[in-house]
Amino acid sequence: MIRVLLVDDQPLIRSGFRALLDLEHDIDVVAEAANGDEGLELIKEHMPDIALIDIQMPVMDGIETTRRIAADPALAGVHVVILTNYGLDEYVYDALRAGAAGFLVKDIEPEDFLHAVRVAARGDALLAPSITRRLIDQYVSRRLPTTTGPALEELTGREREAVALAAQGLSNDEIADGMTISPLTAKTHINRAMSKLHARDRAQLVVLAYESGLVTPRNR
Repeated sequence: MIRVLLVDDQPLIRSGFRALLDLEHDIDVVAEAANGDEGLELIKEHMPDIALIDIQMPVMDGIETTRRIAADPALAGVHVVILTNYGLDEYVYDALRAGAAGFLVKDIEPEDFLHAVRVAARGDALLAPSITRRLIDQYVSRRLPTTTGPALEELTGREREAVALAAQGLSNDEIADGMTISPLTAKTHINRAMSKLHARDRAQLVVLAYESGLVTPRNR
């Protein structure tokens, strides 16, 4: 059973998503919140698999809520999916950088929404290759890193290669093909890199790969 918690300041949006999710036999909506502050307390109480969080809310917005979830080791199993009305913009980039697993536009088709919830519950990032490239083009490539980032020297050569391919939006199977290794080995390289770089998930790994200088936009 996939446990979902909804955080959105618009009751109609929450009720619409809840009605859709409640129809699925493998999904359970455990709670709802109208702002990030309330949502954070409910997340700590219910420990959902997925937190669907609106990016713009009163009291505490989705970016700060995501940042606080990512900073709490007790909430490491909570996958944040950001909800937005506007598609890919700088707020979405900041949310991904803060630790979100991906984002969804609120006018998404119902079947795509349900698929996305299941993808996020598996621990996979909601970042298609085209979205990754747009992220890099629009935001990462025009920003200087705010910190020196994680110690990239901790990565082995093969782990660096796998991360570079993941930063291009490749799946584990595609990474395996590119490196001539098994998909399981590719997954192991990615998981070890995430652990060493302290990335919550694949989406944050992509952002870290570019911001740290491991990969640059012109090399993709």
